[in-house]
Amino acid sequence: MEIIRKRIANLLSVKSLVTIVLTIVFAYMAVTGKISQDFMTIYAVIIAFYFGTQSQKAQDILDNNESKEG
Repeated sequence: MEIIRKRIANLLSVKSLVTIVLTIVFAYMAVTGKISQDFMTIYAVIIAFYFGTQSQKAQDILDNNESKEG
């Protein structure tokens, strides 16, 4: 149950909320065919940042676990 609470808390962070809202807007614009090049650029940068930071966090955890074992 504690894991679920932590995941919900992480999901409600500002960074996650912005990413979710932008993804919903992107999906709407894609369905209606009204995606501008400017929005595509901004969306790509934000998604790359979001997943880049998530990947870095995971890598840091792996590195810390390896250093403790080694």
